[in-house]
Amino acid sequence: MSSKIKVMIVDDHDMVRMGLKTYLMLDPAFEVIAEAGDGMEALQALEAREASMLPDLILMDLMMPVMNGAEATAAILARFPGLKIVILTSFLEDELVVQAVEAGAVSYVLKTVSAEELIYALQGAYRGMPVMTGDVAQALTRGLRQRSMQGSDSGLTDREKEVLMLIAEGKSNKDIGEELHISIKTVKTHVSNLLMKCELEDRTQLAIYAHRQGWVSKS
Repeated sequence: MSSKIKVMIVDDHDMVRMGLKTYLMLDPAFEVIAEAGDGMEALQALEAREASMLPDLILMDLMMPVMNGAEATAAILARFPGLKIVILTSFLEDELVVQAVEAGAVSYVLKTVSAEELIYALQGAYRGMPVMTGDVAQALTRGLRQRSMQGSDSGLTDREKEVLMLIAEGKSNKDIGEELHISIKTVKTHVSNLLMKCELEDRTQLAIYAHRQGWVSKS
C-alpha cells in the first residue's frame, strides 16, 4: 500500500478513543488524523478541513450525545459522500443496525470483536466492502423484517404478526406460548384470527404467506 489509510475516530469516551488511536497507530497501514467526541463535533471538524485533509474512513460510535452515530453518518455522507464510515458499538439492537445501514455506514462492528477483525473491517470499508459478523447480519435481517411487517397493510396486530412469524419458523402453540409468555388458549385465539384475517385454511398456508411477504429470513 503506497499511502496510509487516514482515519477519524468518533466516540464520546476519551479512553476508548485513546485506546483505538494507540492500537491503529501501531499498524503501518493506518494513520489517525482526527478525533471527535460526538457526531456534531465530527461534522464540524470535517467541514473545517480542506478536501485534501479529509480522512479516508471514520470509525464511528453509535450511542453519543448531541448527535448519535446514525444521525452523524447520514449528515456526514450528505456533505462528504466519498467518505467510508464503520460503526463500532456495544449495541446490537435490530432497529439500531437498520438505522446505521440506512444512514450509509459501510460496516457495523461490535466492540467485542478481536483486533484482527476490526482491522479487517476497516480495510474492507476502505475498499467499499461491507463487513458484518453473523450476529449483526441477523440483527439487520430481523430489523428489516420488522420494518416490512410494520409497513404492511395486512391489518394484523403486532402480537398477531409475532405469532405468525413463529408459526413460519415451525413453532408449536406450546413453543409460541412459552416464547411470548402467553397461554396456549391465547395462542390458539391468535391463530384463529390469523386464519380469518389472511383468509387461509391452516398453519402451513400461514407459514407460506409469511415467507411470501418477506417477513421470514430464508437463511
